[in-house]
Amino acid sequence: MKLGLGFHRGMISRENFRFARQAGCTHAVVHLVERLREDLPAFADEFCFGRTRAAGAVWGLEELEGVKRLANDEGLELEALENIDPSFWSDILLDGPRKMQQLEGIKGLIRDMGRLRIPILGYNFSLAGVWGRTLAPIARGAALAPAFAEGHPLQDQPLPSGQLNNIVYDADARGHIAPVTRAELWSRLIEFLKELAPVAENEGVRLAAHPDDPPVPALRQTPRMLHEIRHLDRLLDLVPSRANALEFCAGTIQEMAGGDLYEAAARFADRGAIAYVHCRNVVGKVPAYHETFIDDGDLDVPRLLGLLHRHGFDGVVIPDHAPQMTCDAPWHAGMAHALGFLRAAIMSLDRAAVRAGVCGGTG
Repeated sequence: MKLGLGFHRGMISRENFRFARQAGCTHAVVHLVERLREDLPAFADEFCFGRTRAAGAVWGLEELEGVKRLANDEGLELEALENIDPSFWSDILLDGPRKMQQLEGIKGLIRDMGRLRIPILGYNFSLAGVWGRTLAPIARGAALAPAFAEGHPLQDQPLPSGQLNNIVYDADARGHIAPVTRAELWSRLIEFLKELAPVAENEGVRLAAHPDDPPVPALRQTPRMLHEIRHLDRLLDLVPSRANALEFCAGTIQEMAGGDLYEAAARFADRGAIAYVHCRNVVGKVPAYHETFIDDGDLDVPRLLGLLHRHGFDGVVIPDHAPQMTCDAPWHAGMAHALGFLRAAIMSLDRAAVRAGVCGGTG
């Protein structure tokens, strides 16, 4: 396995890539969306991540080349792009009039990724997205970490038009998105995969689906499709292709009300279905849980990594979130702690495998 770190678009810099390499990373994951907190419209609620800077144009080859070159210059491989900007694919999610145009735009992105040998495009096919988390001093030592609890008054209110994946992409929109059934949303996802998987397969790119976070059946009057482990199996079975894969988010799967994280990890690794792994720790499950330090939750991270290793996963693991530590650089400190823990666990597995090989070779 290989260690990586994810960066929001606004965090792409030589200094941050250098930080990742110093912490032991060999790979980087970059978000396709840049979120701005200023000038939010009135319909943006307290949980909204912000508004997108983009105006519907997918990253071009030149911009991707620049990001990849910067990562390579600092000793990192660019492993994945993730979190598609809602302005890039709003009509794909909503079955709107520009759906085919947006599908062609993402096909162009995939072709550019293939040309540059960026092997993974992570996505979250969700309307409400990651909604309802609050930041609280709830992790060890009162470190700030996200928490979720069902029952907020806004949870059952309709989703405003102009906002998808918890990000505003059209500040001038009015009203609410049209009602949609779970079957209709599955149909849109299948069309998305059938359109893109052949292109991705031809380019050597994997489309990696993130499970619903929070993993609840419905949010903001919109259905969720990937809130149980069995839904991930359905996703893989509906469009059989190496290009149709999972962004295996261990924290989200641990938060699910049912199912066995470790069994799922072994089974999906056996299928070769895991493109890359998000690894964070949590305490509790839906309807209420909170994130915590990677060494301090319900998830046995060394056990999980050991299972993935034994079942043939050799891809990239990133700490997708970490509590903010009390210092002048809270994000960097939290990530440095998580990366150190993950690096030690991966090195231990690698060294055990070498010893086992040596012992086996000598009889």
